[in-house]
Amino acid sequence: MIILALLPATFFAQQSTTNDSTKVIQLDEVLISSIRITSKTPISFSNLDKKDIAPRNLGQDIPILMNYMPSVVTTSDAGNGFGYTGIRVRGSDATRVNVTINGIPYNDSESSGTYFVDMPDFASSLQSIQLQRGVGTSTNGAGAFGASLNMLTDNYSKKSNAEISNSYGSFNSHKHTVKFSTGLMNDHFELAGRVSTLKSDGYVDRASSDLKSYFFQATYVGKTTLIKALAFGGKERTYQAWNGIDADMLATNPSFNYSGMYTDQFGNTQFYKNEVDDYQQDHFQLHWNEKVSTFWNTNVAVHYTKGKGFYENYHQDASFTDYGLTPVGSLTTTDLITRKWLDNNFYGTTFSANYKKNKVDFIFGGALNKYEGSHYDEVTWARYASTSQPGDNYYTAFGNKIDFNTYSKVNYQLTTKISLYGDLQYRYINYKANGIMAGDANVNFNFFNPKAGITYDFNKKSSIYFSYAKANREPNRTDFENGLPKSEKMDDYEFGWRLKTTAIKLNTNFYLMNYKDQLVKTGAVNDVGSELRANVDKSYRAGLEIDAMIRFSSKLYFSPNLTISRNKIKNYAVDTGSGLVNYGTTNISFSPNVIAGSKFTYLPISNLQVSLLNKYVGEQYAGNFDTEETKLKSYATIDFNASYEIKPKSVFQAIVFSALVNNLSNHHYISNAYLYGNNYMSYFPQAGTNFLVGMTLKF
Repeated sequence: MIILALLPATFFAQQSTTNDSTKVIQLDEVLISSIRITSKTPISFSNLDKKDIAPRNLGQDIPILMNYMPSVVTTSDAGNGFGYTGIRVRGSDATRVNVTINGIPYNDSESSGTYFVDMPDFASSLQSIQLQRGVGTSTNGAGAFGASLNMLTDNYSKKSNAEISNSYGSFNSHKHTVKFSTGLMNDHFELAGRVSTLKSDGYVDRASSDLKSYFFQATYVGKTTLIKALAFGGKERTYQAWNGIDADMLATNPSFNYSGMYTDQFGNTQFYKNEVDDYQQDHFQLHWNEKVSTFWNTNVAVHYTKGKGFYENYHQDASFTDYGLTPVGSLTTTDLITRKWLDNNFYGTTFSANYKKNKVDFIFGGALNKYEGSHYDEVTWARYASTSQPGDNYYTAFGNKIDFNTYSKVNYQLTTKISLYGDLQYRYINYKANGIMAGDANVNFNFFNPKAGITYDFNKKSSIYFSYAKANREPNRTDFENGLPKSEKMDDYEFGWRLKTTAIKLNTNFYLMNYKDQLVKTGAVNDVGSELRANVDKSYRAGLEIDAMIRFSSKLYFSPNLTISRNKIKNYAVDTGSGLVNYGTTNISFSPNVIAGSKFTYLPISNLQVSLLNKYVGEQYAGNFDTEETKLKSYATIDFNASYEIKPKSVFQAIVFSALVNNLSNHHYISNAYLYGNNYMSYFPQAGTNFLVGMTLKF
């Protein structure tokens, strides 16, 4: 299987920028200098730019588009990449991946989660994505304990243009997108935007998605100034598919969905039609980039994010008192419907200054952000009335968080062959919350995160590097439900070799991530579907990452990657209620020892590109006990992707046809699971062979 995975993942794409004739420092150039890295930085990373994303951008979520990047494993609740999706890097889930949009933190401040479903079709407004593995470079937002994902939105366009994109595929999946740009008006102003709608029935029963999104930006360009105002967001309404299925149902009906199931008064099994998750999120960003002098560039941004939504559940034979209702006569239970709401605000500022001259590339920056979250639950209907009326809140809680950080980092060219890297970050967090099982929380964290490294160039084609990074990270809201968790600490060591010639680009990277008090997934979830974690004293991740792009000819490319790793908890001890049980050294949950991928691309004629993509994920465990019951089997998938562009002589600048066939071998596999207790497993099966086709009209 491993050899197969290396036969036909992502193109190794270095970020490119085009200098404007006015010599303005572009938005993406400034952000790259503050939160992104290049081959001169001793950190493992990969890039995806717009041309890499476009052929597969037919409606599936951002994590699925990143599936073929090194050390990446993805999953989809609905089984086909629409709706709720997840990503893990080096075995670390998305709550441990620091995600930023134009340098603005995106992770939810309380859960640390990244819900890309709230921004459907956001890939259509991205200029590029950079994934830094390990601790990465200092940035804003939550600490990176597995990776940093930096997304940069579209740059401005000099010329006016427009696009209409439509796609359709399996499970009644479809996407409709309209984009436009006025181009630079009077050489200074540009207006651009996008609106999208996406729908899918999902592979899993009733796992439907009804998604809408928008993206608008206004840009001012001056000789030394670039100002951008952005407004973007989305509305999602998805039928819940986060419960999974048990082993018996997996064997007989893998697409079954327990969500919303109840028995009516006649004894018939029914499914509540509004067992949905409904959420809207709106983002506003203002960026001001200034070229202060020949050597100094600055960036200041302010931002505001508004989120509000609920998920709705039908409860059968629910206790009156559990939901704040007064019992009716001798009755103690009733059928009822609840909505659990989250209403939050996130706002703040980020800033950076970059000095670049001769041998020195110095950056100073930071951020001050505040999160205000309100949690409240209500009963919207009850079969039997009571003196407490449906619509009254039976639960209210809050979570407020202040996050401040400041950092400085430098790349210094010591000699023609040796460059040094230094990075110091201080981070302060204050978190206040109530309504959690462990009682109210009012905690402060002060973290100092130093990083240093060295790069040695053998010549213009080959170099080696070594880096060390210290990382600290605070617990999330759910962690406090298990008591008073400790903050996590990690020492990250990276050693790599880079080779770049006209025919091959090769990156080889060894890593060791030593953890103290790491919060690892137990495999269990709480009553609202959040995965529970617990501190373990000592653990580590160690591995080898190899990724390359081989150019056989101008028409034939091969991009393989491979990760081989060990991910262990030392002396794993669990309190069973009657004392500690030591399981010895065990595997960290959801951390396969082998991850491999590849992309084989052929350009047979002008404007036609066909690709064969392969992914292999080794066996992994849903818990930390290394039992056969918690083991998930290895799997391999093969996808086919094609893109053909026609350039008419009138009306359209181009017409692009795209096709994607996922899972060609029709392999039925499990990419995710939950562990309830010690032996009950809930599985998330993924779709067999499915397809998406699309057409884009460019004006």
